Amino acid sequence: MVGAGEAQRSGSRLRWRILALGLSAQTASCAFLFGIPFLVPAMQRTEHLTLSQAGTVVVAPSVGLLLTLILWGAAADRYGERVVMALGLGASGLFLLAAGLATTTLPVLFGLFVAAGACTASVNAASGRVVMGWFDAGERGVAMGIRQTAQPLGVGIAALALPPLAEYAGFRAAMLFPACFALVVAVLVAWLVVDPPRPEVDRSRPVKAPSPYRSGSLWRVHGASALLVVPQFAVSAFAPVYLVTVQGWSALAAGWFLAVLQGLGALGRLAAGYWSDRVGSRLRPMRTLAVASALVMLLLAGGDASWSWLAVAALTLAAVITVSDNGLGFTASAELAGISWAGRAMGVQNTTQNLAAVLTPPLLGLVIGDSRYALAFCVAAVFPVLAIWFTPVRSERPPG
Repeated sequence: MVGAGEAQRSGSRLRWRILALGLSAQTASCAFLFGIPFLVPAMQRTEHLTLSQAGTVVVAPSVGLLLTLILWGAAADRYGERVVMALGLGASGLFLLAAGLATTTLPVLFGLFVAAGACTASVNAASGRVVMGWFDAGERGVAMGIRQTAQPLGVGIAALALPPLAEYAGFRAAMLFPACFALVVAVLVAWLVVDPPRPEVDRSRPVKAPSPYRSGSLWRVHGASALLVVPQFAVSAFAPVYLVTVQGWSALAAGWFLAVLQGLGALGRLAAGYWSDRVGSRLRPMRTLAVASALVMLLLAGGDASWSWLAVAALTLAAVITVSDNGLGFTASAELAGISWAGRAMGVQNTTQNLAAVLTPPLLGLVIGDSRYALAFCVAAVFPVLAIWFTPVRSERPPG
């Protein structure tokens, strides 16, 4: 007979194993989504593409992602997380395998990347949902913060693996790395992930869960999170060129510095999750981070106009602060929506954030022009100010 202590330890091991698998699935997805830009030089060289054509290929996965995030979230709500993650990530790996092995035209390559992006979107909502289901309210912030480190991990893995592979064997061969990564993790997910327990439903009198979107609170969380993406991508998109052209750094030094900032940003997400668990709120820390984000963007603008050391210090702070809220908005969306709607809410959350991420670099690029970085950083500071008001702290229920 199994004792209560042994059962509790077994359950604890299971949830941490599932968190590791959810993190691995999201990391595999991010290695593909954020790794393609590292292959642009090899893509131009081996596929004989112009920069504009290569840019079109780079954006293809995001197009597929945006089209299917909410649909995959609804599928996770209905059919469970394990099957959605495994099928979506596995299909994405197969499409990438085709892109790496087959000689295709540019339209076909674009279509394969759209399809791969559409399939890998399954991981975004389902991995968050499975983590939410296995961790209680007092640990969920840290668990979701760990899961949110998948982006810097995926970027780091792609940065280390893809350029050398492309240099040695070409663009197509390099695509086999994210393909195999996705396929291996998909198999592990199908084998080892266990869907969290769901509330018992009375089949004789089925009751459809009411939509959490009838009130405005959940929409406001999505809106505030999208607004907070703007300073994040103002930093991530323009920091490399800013350090090289304005601060006079070498490209190599800027790359190493920004790699370190990726790691610090991951620690910031973990700290924010721990903070939210301790205070029993996701939205109060999120609003505080919105204040800090606005202030640090103004500090960055001031440093750009005066002292270079201040600009670099502000850039370091901005790289950490502007990404730390990501897990909070994601967790708050799921908790406000409830277990029946969590997948769809996470899909909407990701969709709004990705739309903001896609629009921020080109629009801020127009503001910057040749050298107006201080003005662009001031413009970016307006969005977290709006997020302060948008965050519905008074509507938040205690997590649980």
